[in-house]
Amino acid sequence: MKRNPIGIFDSGVGGTSIFKEVHTLLPYENCIYLADSKNAPYGNKSEAEILQLCIKNTEFLLSRDCKMIIVACNTATTNAISYLREHYNVPFIGIEPAIKPAALQTQTQAIGILATKGTLSSELFHNTTNLYASNIKVIEQIGEGIVPLIENGKLNSPEMELLLKTYLKPMLDQDIDHLVLGCTHYPYLIPVLEKMLPTKVKIIDSGLAVAKQTKAILLANSLLNPSVIPPELKLYSNGNVEVLRSLIGDGFTSSYLNF
Repeated sequence: MKRNPIGIFDSGVGGTSIFKEVHTLLPYENCIYLADSKNAPYGNKSEAEILQLCIKNTEFLLSRDCKMIIVACNTATTNAISYLREHYNVPFIGIEPAIKPAALQTQTQAIGILATKGTLSSELFHNTTNLYASNIKVIEQIGEGIVPLIENGKLNSPEMELLLKTYLKPMLDQDIDHLVLGCTHYPYLIPVLEKMLPTKVKIIDSGLAVAKQTKAILLANSLLNPSVIPPELKLYSNGNVEVLRSLIGDGFTSSYLNF
C-alpha cells in the first residue's frame, strides 16, 4: 500500500496547482492526476450532478489502486466529500477557501473571496465564513467564466484580463487587503492578479496547506512511501491534453482518457 499512488482529481486542469505542491513536498510519492475537463466547470452544476461526477472520478482512481484521494476542487469538496468519506475506505483530503488566515490577518477588516457559484452557495463555505469571519466584511464574487478560459488555454488573454478587472473592482472599492482564491484553477491567475492589485492586497490559496495535510495523513495512516526512486506521475484528461501539459510542464506521462 505504501508504494501505491496518491490519487488527485479536479473538474479540469486547475487541480494541477495542488498536484505540483504535493509533488514538491512529497517528491517520491507516485501520483495519478485526473482532469475531468469535459464536465468543467462543476460550479454551475447541481449538487446531485457534482456527487455523481465525484463518484465516477473516485472509482476511476480506486481502480488504479490509489491509497488516498485528494479532491482538488473546492466545489467538489463542499458538495461531495462527506459522502465519499462515508462510502469509500481510503483517506480523503478536501479543499476549501482559506478564509481563516485571511480573516485573522486582515488589517482593513475586509477580505475578498473569488470562487465558483457551487462553492459560495455551499453549506460548508457558509459555516466556515460564520466561524472565522463573522466580525469582518467578506466580499464574495462568483468567478463566472474564469474556468472555461483556463481550460481553453486563454489564461493570459485580453478576455481574462477584462473579466478579472470587473470582478476585482467591487472588492477594491471596499478596501480589501486579502484576496482568497476559492478554486484550484485560480492560482494560475496569480501573476495576472499581482499586476492588477495594490501591493497591500495579499493573495491566499490553499495549495501548500493541502500538501502539508496530505503528508500528515500519510504519516498518520502509515502510508508514506519509503522509496527514494523517481516516482511515476501520470496525468489523465478527458479534455484538451495540450492545455494540461502546458500548465504542468515536462517530466510527466499525460494521456487522453475517454470517460
